[in-house]
Order: sequence, then C-alpha cells, then structure tokens
Amino acid sequence: MSMTVKIGVQLQPQHAPDYQLIRDAVLRSEDAGVDIVFNWDHFYPLYGHLDGAHFECWTMLGAWAEQTSNVEIGALVTGGGYRNPDLLADMARTVDHISGGRLILGIGAGWNEKDYDNFGYEFGTAGSRLALLKESLARIRHRLDVGNPAPTRDIPILIGGGGEKKTLKMVAEYAHIWHSFADLEALKRKSEILAEHGTTVGRDVSVITRSVAWPGADTAQDFVDAGATLFTVGVNGPEYDLAELGQAIEWRDALE
Repeated sequence: MSMTVKIGVQLQPQHAPDYQLIRDAVLRSEDAGVDIVFNWDHFYPLYGHLDGAHFECWTMLGAWAEQTSNVEIGALVTGGGYRNPDLLADMARTVDHISGGRLILGIGAGWNEKDYDNFGYEFGTAGSRLALLKESLARIRHRLDVGNPAPTRDIPILIGGGGEKKTLKMVAEYAHIWHSFADLEALKRKSEILAEHGTTVGRDVSVITRSVAWPGADTAQDFVDAGATLFTVGVNGPEYDLAELGQAIEWRDALE
C-alpha cells in the first residue's frame, strides 16, 4: 500500500442558502492545497436546523468538475438506494470526463431515514440496504466497463462503512478506498478483518487506501502507523471555516 498521505475536505452542503458560499469554499480549498474535495449525499441537514438549507450532491459534483483544476472530487458518500445503480455509474462516468479524470465514486448503504421517507424511497432494514448495495456495486462495475466512451481511468470506488461481516467483504471485493468511520483501535481491528475477507474473495487488500476523519495533528501519525493515508476534515456551512483544514495540510506537508 502506498504511504503517500492525502488530505481531503468534506464541504457539507447544508446551511448555505446561497450556493456561491459553497463554490467559494471549493475555490479556497483548492487554493489551500487540499488533495480531495468531498460533499455528501443527503437531502436535508444532518445537524443544526434539520429543515435548513441544503443542496443535492451529484449536480454539485458536475459543477465542481468544471470549477476545479487539480483536486479530486467525490461524495463521502453517495446513498446507495437513491439512484438506479446503472444511472449512477453513467453519472460518474460523465463527471469523470468533465473533470478530466478526477472523480472518486463514493458510496455507502445509506442510513438517514428522513431522506428516504420524504423523497419516496423504501427505507427497509439495515440488511436490505446492505443487500441493495451489494447488488448495486456489481451493476456499477459492469456499467463502467461498458460505457462509451469509457471512463478516462479506472474510477476509484470509495466504500464508506465498517460492518464487519457484510460491508467489509464488499470493501475487499470492490473498493479502491475504504472510509472506515472508525477510531484508532477499531481501525486496527477492522483492518485485520478486512484482510480475512480479502483472502476469501481472492484480493490483496493492501492496495485499498484506508480513509478516516481527521483526528487532529496530535494523533494523526498513530493512524498513519495503523495504515490510514487519507484524512478528511469536515466543514459545515454557511461560513465554511477552513482553519482546521489548513492545520491538516500543514501537518501533511511537514511529512514530506
């Protein structure tokens, strides 16, 4: 596994009534030297005023593909049940081309019941959502393989989640990046379980990038020692204060 450390920022598309606030935050993030700019795929804010201002994920990624020049872009993460997976793959292929090969396709099983209920999706159970994600990943990979024109690169698939029996097995089979949502000890334990799943599916999981939330400069090296190489700082609207992101970038640069 490459030990090149990258810093991402998740610009949470909530509480920003004017899209230009988000657009400006993307520009400031790229100028600051971030490696990846993520949003998330929800339809309502996740904290603060829960019926506050919010914008849609994939429309925004198309705009970011045109706006930016160097950073990778993606969702952390797409809700697996919100779009037909063949359509999602074709959206990803298109944004990949618009961006010149800078898209990361992040996806997870989904969990926010309000999103499902208010937009008419079946919420189901954790098990049914995981089963749908498994089916979707196979269809996404097939659709990317047959798209014309083909993607500009093997679009990296990021899977978010830490379920040890089902999600990590999907990570072992399909993911280029695994966002664990885990603390340090859980990351170590789940990495061992991921290796076991890799043996089961016949894949060397050392090629999978381990991704975590930014833990702060004081403890980030401990996560690197445990195999993490992608750290993402979450930033909320409407101000999109990038001070903590600057600290993470400064820490990354000091490693070089």
